[in-house]
Amino acid sequence: MRLFGFLPIRAIDIIDIIVVAFLLYAFFKFVKGTKATSILVGLVLFFVISFISRWLDLKALSWIMNSILALWVVAFVIVFQPEIRNALARIGRQRPVKFFLKLEEVGVMDEVIDAVKKMSDDRIGALIVVQKSIGLKDIIDTGVHIDAQVNSSMLRTIFFPETPLHDGACVIQGDKITAAGCVLPLSENPSLGITYGLRHRAALGMAEQSDALCIVVSEETGNIAYAYKGKLLTKVDVESLKKSVEAIIQD
Repeated sequence: MRLFGFLPIRAIDIIDIIVVAFLLYAFFKFVKGTKATSILVGLVLFFVISFISRWLDLKALSWIMNSILALWVVAFVIVFQPEIRNALARIGRQRPVKFFLKLEEVGVMDEVIDAVKKMSDDRIGALIVVQKSIGLKDIIDTGVHIDAQVNSSMLRTIFFPETPLHDGACVIQGDKITAAGCVLPLSENPSLGITYGLRHRAALGMAEQSDALCIVVSEETGNIAYAYKGKLLTKVDVESLKKSVEAIIQD
């Protein structure tokens, strides 16, 4: 098929266009709502200026743009390093059958929910990270290794006020509390208001860089929140949290 006198369009060309469009859509969806969005706008603006300078034959500006253009691939990798690492980690750890993605037995998560409920009632601040398919060794290494069975009493002991580990995050792998007092990356999402403290920002930051489930109990209000896949949900009641956790673990 020939269109408007141009080269003939083959079926493979249509497939090629669809694949590229899908990849662009997936990329834009991936960076939407993250700090990479504003950086991406800046990069697009840079390429627009470069195109205009060549079109208008602005030799000095074109020379500057061409010099910078030679380094754009390296700059792209550096700027989007966290997002690229996250995407590659997710792809590399995909498993063919969803059944094998289940990390926790129901009883283990029941212990977590019970601890969260009691800490919420007592207004004890907590930050619990449940690992899924993406490993968290770099996060675990920032805290104190514990390797204890998950149970409500142990979690409440870890986060009891004035204990050495209560300010950090607790990491759960499978049915084990692997580490406590861990340091998480803070989210730089500009949409977060000043009402959210370090625990909420850390939970969202962790959810932006991994597929972990992060549960937060506010020390000031006792409110429960959780972050997953780059989103933070606040003021969640225990029953809603339990249903969400069950769905996320099976995801």
